[in-house]
Amino acid sequence: IGAVLAFVGAVQRVPFGATIYVADLVAVGVARELGALMTGIVMAGRTGASFAAVLGTMTVNEEVDALRTMGLRPVEFLVLPRVLATALMMPALVAYAVLMGLLGGTFVAVAVLDIGTMEYLRQTQSALALRHVLIGLGKSVVFGAIVALAGCYYGIRCGRSAAAVGEAATRAVVMGILLVVVADAAFTVVFHVLRW
Repeated sequence: IGAVLAFVGAVQRVPFGATIYVADLVAVGVARELGALMTGIVMAGRTGASFAAVLGTMTVNEEVDALRTMGLRPVEFLVLPRVLATALMMPALVAYAVLMGLLGGTFVAVAVLDIGTMEYLRQTQSALALRHVLIGLGKSVVFGAIVALAGCYYGIRCGRSAAAVGEAATRAVVMGILLVVVADAAFTVVFHVLRW
């Protein structure tokens, strides 16, 4: 993503001699928006589907019903740990995604756009405020909870057949991606209004 942003930014800035500002675009774009958004989408495809499939299989095998019969709430034992784990681990994944995005942008800027490495890094450092990083990490917690909740919701509500498990996993992925994008749009509007 960082490499793509650098290429796209360069196309727009080269005619004006403002190629160095590709560093600003990559740094702010990846740290504030795309790192969390792309990680949320990947997690919806991987973890959301996994949660739906596991819980759907437990529903088909009547394991969820067995928990209810023993007087235990499935939400406390099956859903809550998954939601907490995903929400708490997302910032680490987003930090890694941001780092990789910044490295990708740096590689394109240095290798293709002929910008000096130190010059690019200085421009990135001046453009990247702590608030951009904190906003991206904060959004990632919400995205993680959304992905986990979507996966668990469709897994618990799964029908009683193998086909229903596959359908639950598909629905969990689609809904997880949709909700992550909607939440990101809502965050963007709120942060714009608050001038963050």
